[in-house]
Order: sequence, then C-alpha cells, then structure tokens
Amino acid sequence: MSAFKPAALVEFARYYGFHYDICDPLVLIRDILNEMERGLRGQPSDLPMIPTYISPVTRIRPGKQVIALDAGGTNLRAALVSFDGEGKARAEGTQKAPMPGTRGQVSAEVFFDEIAGLAAPFIEAGKAVEGIGFCFSYPMEITQDSDGILMAFSKEVEAPEVIGRRIGAGLRDALARRNLRAPERIVLLNDTVATLLSGLVEIKADGGRGEGADRYGVEGGPVIGCILGTGFNTAYPEKRIPKIGFESEAAPQIVVCETGNFHPRFLGFPDREYDATTKNPGAYAQEKACAGAYLGPLTLHIFKQAVREGLLKFRKSDELLALPTLQTKDLNISMRSPLAAEGFFGQFFGLDERDALASAVYLASIVTKRAGLLSAAVVAAMVERMGAAYDPFAPVRIAVEGTTYLVYKGMREALESSLYTMLNAAAPRFYEISPVEQASLFGAAVAALSS
Repeated sequence: MSAFKPAALVEFARYYGFHYDICDPLVLIRDILNEMERGLRGQPSDLPMIPTYISPVTRIRPGKQVIALDAGGTNLRAALVSFDGEGKARAEGTQKAPMPGTRGQVSAEVFFDEIAGLAAPFIEAGKAVEGIGFCFSYPMEITQDSDGILMAFSKEVEAPEVIGRRIGAGLRDALARRNLRAPERIVLLNDTVATLLSGLVEIKADGGRGEGADRYGVEGGPVIGCILGTGFNTAYPEKRIPKIGFESEAAPQIVVCETGNFHPRFLGFPDREYDATTKNPGAYAQEKACAGAYLGPLTLHIFKQAVREGLLKFRKSDELLALPTLQTKDLNISMRSPLAAEGFFGQFFGLDERDALASAVYLASIVTKRAGLLSAAVVAAMVERMGAAYDPFAPVRIAVEGTTYLVYKGMREALESSLYTMLNAAAPRFYEISPVEQASLFGAAVAALSS
C-alpha cells in the first residue's frame, strides 16, 4: 500500500502535464481572445462566435407578460412570465409535458402541435402577451429575425422531419391551426443565451450588494452567461461582428462562443490519451478538461496512470485498472465524503488504506483545480473583450448555470478564486458571479422583450 506523499503527487501531475500551476493565465486569456477575434471575423477558429441577433434589454418595464417555453432533454415547459417594478421575473401557471418525439417518432406537424398545445392556454385566456421566448437547447442556426433552424436533435428526440425547419415559424403555424394568433415576436435562443438573459433579472445591476433605490440612475454593467454542467459554453454581448457587418456601441448583440471547443495549450499527456478514447477525438478539448460529461472518466484515466507508476497502491488496484469508465456523479459522491467509503472510493479502498485514499482524493483535487482555472480564463477573456468592470457601480454580472459548477466538489471555489486572481492582477476589477434560478424560463422571457 502506498504512503500519502503530496509532493510526489504534485511532481507526477507536473510531469504528465495536468497540474494547474503549469497553466499561464495571461497566455490562456490571450489565446482565447485571439480565437474570439478570428471567429468574429469568420476566419478559421476554435470558437465559431455565433451571432444570435438578440440585444439584451437594459430595463424591463413592469407589467410586461410573455410566454416562456423551455425545450431540452426529455421535458418541455411553458409558463406565463411577468416582471414587477424592480424587473424581477415571476412565473405563473407553469406546465410540463414530455418533449415531443421522446415517446416514439412523430411528424413535424405533430411535433409543433404538441408544443402549441402547451402554449395555447395562455393565449386563449386573453392575456396581454408581448411575445414568446423559446429556449430550445438543440443545435440551431439563428436567423436575423430571431428564429432558429434546427440542425440536429439529440438521440432522445425522434422527429426527423423537423430538422432543417424553422422552429418559431412551425410554432406559429401550429397555433394558427388552432385558430389562435401568435404574438408578433417569437424569439429562439439556446440555454447559454437564456442564462445570460436571466442574469439581467436575477442579479442586481449593482451586483446585489446594496440595498434601497439607486438615486444616481447608474445603468447596470453587462452580463455574461456561462454554462458549466454536462458541457461548457459562454455567451456575452458583442459590439462588433465583422463577418455579418454588425457594429453597434449602443445595442450590442449577444454572441454564443461555443467555448467548449477551445483547445488550451496547457493540456498534458493524460488529456491527449483520454481524448483518443472518446467518440469525438480532437474536438471539445476545453469541455473535456472541465465539464461534467468528462471529469469522471478523465480522472479515472489519471488514477490508472498513477497505479501503473506505482504511485497509487491498494489491494484492489487491478480492479481499478479493469474499470471501463467512471461517471462524474459517482466520483463526486466519493469526493464529497471520502471517509464514508461510499460511491466509487467505497468499493476500492479498504478501511486500512487511508493513505491510498488520500492520494486519490489529492489527484482528483488537482484535476478539479485545473478545470476551475481553465473555465475562469474563458470568463476573464469575455470581461477583457468587453473592456468592462472598472466602474465600481456597474460591475460585470456573470450568470452561471450547471450542476458541475453548483454541485461538483471544489469546482465553484476553484473557478471563483482563479477568476478573482486573473481579473484583479493588474488593477481592481468589479464583477458579481452568481448562479441563476430557472435560467431557461426567465431567460426565454427576457429574450421575448429584447430587440
């Protein structure tokens, strides 16, 4: 059985190139900014920088009501969302139904009819609805009129006739078949944009620190949306998009970066070796280093290397080497309470193998710390790109959604501590990072009121 030797574990991580201290944050940020600029120009880039044709609102007038739809995974949700005098969102009459196509293949007409069936009661009730915001979390090409052309479904949804169709137009036609007139504005967006827009209503303009009215009339700072869950993505408001001829200081447009596909230069041998075992080798390098779909399998790959090196020894080492994969959720259970001998660690480490268990936890923590640093560099690059956050009364608001950020042991602390260091290295920078609730519904509602 191995002794717990932190210094040896650190050197192991450095040798194989996955320790966080080999990452230069300034170089990372510069690399991301360069890829962003290339993507905005339409040049070959890791980051496609997808225009959304949505400009985030700065203030929402009270009393506005919209229908918010949220489609993703196996469920479809609908609600009537209104905004109070402070711009806070309130959802009423929330309905949920299985996502069309998850209980067997359906035609395009049936697909849109089922969605219309969930939205119809809000229109039939005679409510003054300003628009429909539709968070549709499947790959789409967003059009200039804020509709979305479906590119593909995940394997859960069987509706092949819908691929290549305009989702907003299909919903409008389905409502017409019910003799209902859809609101003039139907806006399609994905979950990253919805997270950004929900930050507008969930995070106070002053960062949520002060109380009472704003007597100076200071406009709130910009909002960044970040998803760190099963996958990783970011969105931010951009003033200049050369590839579509867009330029506006007053009304920037939200851009989805697809930052999960960024290739950090500071990845090591285990990253490359693990990447070769995935379904899409060579793609989504950033996501594979920090997101929930990959953290467990990557960490297991590192555990196996430590066993082969003789750095990690315990009686069931051979069983670990034979393990085909490790789900991130199972690793997280053990990381949150390793001494309880539950989850993954519980089946491999005996009660007298505390040192080996400590070594495994230590290695997993290094992977988590690096994941937080890599994620923070992406967010910091967004702040740098906007040239924002020097005004203490208008901090950048960073809205975050995703179970990896919220639940995975040590991830939130790693991301936030790294972000603070990066943004305050040269001068004080003001920002507020916060999780947002009901991001898909509330973000969809704000989108319906955005220009």
